[in-house]
Amino acid sequence: MKRRLATILLACAATTSLALAGCANSSELSSGSGSSSGSAGGSSGDSIDKLLADAPVASSIPSGTLMAKIKQAGVLRVGGTDTGPVFSLKDPVSGKLTGFDAQLSQMLAKYIIGQPKTSLTLTAVATREPLLQNGTVDTVFATYTITPERAQKVDFAGPYYMSGDAILVKKTNNAITKVDDLNGKTVATESNSTAITAIKKFAPQAKVVLFADDNSCLQAVQQGRAEAYVLDQGILLGDASKATDVKVVGTPFTQEPYGIGTPKQNPEMKKFVDDWLKKIEDAGLWKRLYALSIGKVVTGAAPTPPAIGSVPGS
Repeated sequence: MKRRLATILLACAATTSLALAGCANSSELSSGSGSSSGSAGGSSGDSIDKLLADAPVASSIPSGTLMAKIKQAGVLRVGGTDTGPVFSLKDPVSGKLTGFDAQLSQMLAKYIIGQPKTSLTLTAVATREPLLQNGTVDTVFATYTITPERAQKVDFAGPYYMSGDAILVKKTNNAITKVDDLNGKTVATESNSTAITAIKKFAPQAKVVLFADDNSCLQAVQQGRAEAYVLDQGILLGDASKATDVKVVGTPFTQEPYGIGTPKQNPEMKKFVDDWLKKIEDAGLWKRLYALSIGKVVTGAAPTPPAIGSVPGS
């Protein structure tokens, strides 16, 4: 989404705080529901329920594979978050997850099991690879940027979405509008995030301060302990959609390809998920989901999904 940020539509503001850090605390969460007008590629009157109803089911599952174990268990174990507007947010009343990542994981669960049943283990940046490596989760949907370094530890299906690092500041801050303006400023970002390298590359004179999670970075800007916060555009859009005192400025200055993490010890899972991604993209389900989630906070038509296997590490 390197050139795709114009305005943020605040009408769909989320009501709960955004934080990517979590613990390995599992709870069963099935499909989200809702009804909203489609834009950016979705049909009028489209909804999450209709989207999931239209999602495909695999005609066969190879025996002896991780997919077969998932089908037998009757639930897809997902690593991710439940506090991220736009990508994965838990409704405090119904307990259902909604968002781009959340519904993608539910569609994958339906493809394997026949119903969109998932169980969520909350992850932080530092825990995603270990949870896949030790078999706690079957897959990770967590705005998970593909890198060659991470791909040495886990497999990545996709990419399924192209984001990029952007800048969040206080709404009253007009001095920072682009990445060059970060030089000489105190800039917050998450520990272990790829944004650390990006800031050092594009604004080498910035003072980088690290925090454990998204909410801590957001609070640092709100409280004046940092003048800006740099992270993936999708996450910052979620912050700005529910915090009225901040804004996202400029356009993304990096490319961040999001992938679906799968266990390296089960290479069949990566190919299976890649094939499924191609199927839902060809069927128009990817663009419909975009309209029901990301398309509510980013103006313009739905983009073309990035080519599967097109980035190093995928």
